[in-house]
Amino acid sequence: MTGLGPDTWPPAPITTGRLVLRESEAGDRAAFVDLFASPEVGTYIGGARPRDELEGAVPEVPGRRPGLFVVELDGAMIGMITLDRRDAERRGHVRPEGGEAELGYLFLPRVWGRGYAAEACAAALAWFAGTFPGEPVVLSTRTANERAMRLAAKLGFTEVERFEEYGAEQWFGVLSPGTASG
Repeated sequence: MTGLGPDTWPPAPITTGRLVLRESEAGDRAAFVDLFASPEVGTYIGGARPRDELEGAVPEVPGRRPGLFVVELDGAMIGMITLDRRDAERRGHVRPEGGEAELGYLFLPRVWGRGYAAEACAAALAWFAGTFPGEPVVLSTRTANERAMRLAAKLGFTEVERFEEYGAEQWFGVLSPGTASG
């Protein structure tokens, strides 16, 4: 199984109609703090973290690791997308050995409802399909998160199962190779 490692990371910045997906840089630190301190963002991911805790914990260049794209609009970070290997110990897999790539994303509430998440996720998925041809991508979200459920369907994910995790019902789906849409 190939990981999202230095041989594939970081890719050249990916440009869409409105956005740039790129590696994190020092100027993104304030947006990372805003993102993880936001009560709205924290609703479905275990809650917001205290801003003062984040100010002390977030490194000068946050999120610089394989699989994490900063999403930029007009020169400023508005969100992030992750493609990480799903831990084999967690529920929800489409391969017996686990380790599928899992799509995750967070966006600042001020940009919600404008299609940026769909545009950025579609671009990240297209990059992944070109870099790791034939590999499935999975997504898990709380069934209560209606926006995430709509986005999963728009991107072409199909439901595999539902289960309880983190004290809530989770929807688990797969994007088979060649089915990404934007």
